[in-house]
Amino acid sequence: MSNDDADDLIFKALGHRVRRRLLDLLKTESLTTGMLCDLFPELDRCTVMQHLGVLEDAGLVVAEKRGRERWNHLDALPIHAIHERFIGPYAAYAASMLSRLRRDLDAPAEV
Repeated sequence: MSNDDADDLIFKALGHRVRRRLLDLLKTESLTTGMLCDLFPELDRCTVMQHLGVLEDAGLVVAEKRGRERWNHLDALPIHAIHERFIGPYAAYAASMLSRLRRDLDAPAEV
């Protein structure tokens, strides 16, 4: 799979608010699928599992089977890679532009 294909999967996974909420919950601790289903009473178990499947396909969630339980863990490395590719360079550019603006504003006015 190419990097662009992997990025497409990540953006697709992040494109739905339920999946973003799932990731937010997994940021603090790993949870079983049952625990996650309990936190989304408006959704049935099948729907929660479909969302988890999309997150797994994108590499954002790693599932671990322990006995009868399925523990879901966040893998933030794909999000970090997106940040490094898209956000980091633009943030550096914006910071340099703001620095240049500050320097221009602080320079004495030529009369």
